[in-house]
Amino acid sequence: MELNNIKPGAGSKHAKRRVGRGIGSGLGKTAGRGHKGQKSRAGGFHKVGFEGGQMPLQRRLPKRGFKSALKKYAAEINLSDLQRLAVDDVDLLTLKQAGLVSELTKTVKVVKSGELSRKVSLKGIGATAGAKAAIEAAGGSIA
Repeated sequence: MELNNIKPGAGSKHAKRRVGRGIGSGLGKTAGRGHKGQKSRAGGFHKVGFEGGQMPLQRRLPKRGFKSALKKYAAEINLSDLQRLAVDDVDLLTLKQAGLVSELTKTVKVVKSGELSRKVSLKGIGATAGAKAAIEAAGGSIA
């Protein structure tokens, strides 16, 4: 092999389509653009969602709903997750290290799902009313 005879593999390169170059090419005359109209002309195009001046669909429909920007920073854990956790003093850092919440999480809330039979002390973590009652019934505390 020499530098002067290196070439691309067969079929890996193909010639660019040349439009508007006569009948024989199959794309002569209107060059695949059809007849007349905005899209047939040079520079004639419009933005996405444009409906020829008619009120576009995304503006005809009512606005609805809300997406919280804080949702990705909030997390929930179950009582059963606390039961499986090896430590007694639980805070945000221990939950991150255990892999129960993501690294982005800033606030955590315990929800009443599952059973808790051991004493657990929560620091800087919220809890629902039911979860709080279950934790305190097991001898734990929430600070």
